[in-house]
Amino acid sequence: MYFRILNNDATGELTYLLADLDAKEAVLVDPHGRDVQLLLALLAERDLRLRWSLRTHHHDALQPTEPEQLALLGAPMVQGGSGSGAVQDGHTLTFGDELIHVMATPGHTRSCLSFAWRDRVFCGGLLALTSCPHQPAPAAPEALWDSVTQHIFTLPDETLLFTGHEQRSRAVTTVFEQRRWHPFFAGQTRDDFLMHMAALPESHPIHFAH
Repeated sequence: MYFRILNNDATGELTYLLADLDAKEAVLVDPHGRDVQLLLALLAERDLRLRWSLRTHHHDALQPTEPEQLALLGAPMVQGGSGSGAVQDGHTLTFGDELIHVMATPGHTRSCLSFAWRDRVFCGGLLALTSCPHQPAPAAPEALWDSVTQHIFTLPDETLLFTGHEQRSRAVTTVFEQRRWHPFFAGQTRDDFLMHMAALPESHPIHFAH
């Protein structure tokens, strides 16, 4: 297996490359249009065929050319919502001998997905609440609370969580860490959480707990 993290220092956005080297098949999680040529070069370097482009969330209303750019990757695009490429909670995707399980986790946007692979979950903006450069606050705080407490926090403690965008912090944490120390979820009630969300200054970034 092959796993690589690509980060953009300017925006804090992260992309993940997963590959089954025996089958020569790969998956990209949260690719970005500006990086298409780099991503194609990385795939070609190891003679990999891109099986899926997975998007935990998107802001295509602000970036209308993004779907067209990502189409140049030559793989089906998987995302939440009701349009092209939309999948439902519980759907399973394959690449090589590997399985990826789709989890509906709305909150950062109303149609966010998370993707579970082996011992890790790629959860986009779910826990990095205000680090997204395109949307500094959750679109649906009530749904976000449910997604985190009823889905992510019920996973095994050792499950690795990978964010879609982060600044001045690490890209990976665990369910145990976030359940225990996340500044907005640990020890909070739903009402507490919603009150904190309503009071958040839009320009203040919150990162994964350390």
